[in-house]
Amino acid sequence: MANFNIADLKALREQLGTGMTDTKNALVEADGDVEKATEILRLKGAKGNAKRADRSTSEGLVAVAEGDGRATMIELACETDFVAKNDKFIALSEKVLEAVAASGATSAEAAVASAFGEGTIGSLIEDQAATIGEKIELRRVAVLEGEKFAVYLHRTSKDLPPQIGVVVAYTGDDAETARAIAQHIAMFDPQYLTRDEVPADAVEKERELVTEISRNEGKPEAALPKIVEGRLTAFFKQVALVEQAYARDSKVQVKSVLADAGLTVTGFARFKVGA
Repeated sequence: MANFNIADLKALREQLGTGMTDTKNALVEADGDVEKATEILRLKGAKGNAKRADRSTSEGLVAVAEGDGRATMIELACETDFVAKNDKFIALSEKVLEAVAASGATSAEAAVASAFGEGTIGSLIEDQAATIGEKIELRRVAVLEGEKFAVYLHRTSKDLPPQIGVVVAYTGDDAETARAIAQHIAMFDPQYLTRDEVPADAVEKERELVTEISRNEGKPEAALPKIVEGRLTAFFKQVALVEQAYARDSKVQVKSVLADAGLTVTGFARFKVGA
């Protein structure tokens, strides 16, 4: 009979989060040697990770940490909503967020390569993916520096962790309005802060498109410049935060709300799981 007991089996399962059968088989194969059994289970999990490499990760959560004039936001992705709300996955996200914030990494690629314990943040995720049994990946990282931050985390379902996250860096004293702006961003998904930040090639592409549309509509050639500029203004109102109609009062623009509140937004980031 293998040299282990129920207490050994239970302790190893709790340590690694592995299934009863897999844990028992590993202990049997290792003749009760817990360290060897751990290696067997991790090797099996690593092989499982390789098999899962091509699977899609459309579920997960968004989390934010603040400190020392910096806010870090991550999107940790998994395959199913069942895992997304699992305590082990949520605990993993907390470890990953803390590690990413401490590393100073500003991209997912840099973060997974950053040191964590005796390995990396990437190996931490891989080890947990092996025990949880799904593909898990750090999909995105955003880091904002600023004087103050407004954070809004939105749950699209009450039984799931936050699926949409927004961080707004700002100056000013109206924290309530700053949070309302974060909620606005969650809803309307602006791509840029101001129209000046929209890349020139994107503006030119839009200009060409609306010019062609206007011509196809039979608009007079002499009137095209004015019509095109009007449609470009509408484009900026879609993609630039300060140009957008405010979520709580569509009669005013976000820039007016910020001015009235004495706020200046210096940057923002928005993540939506799977988007």
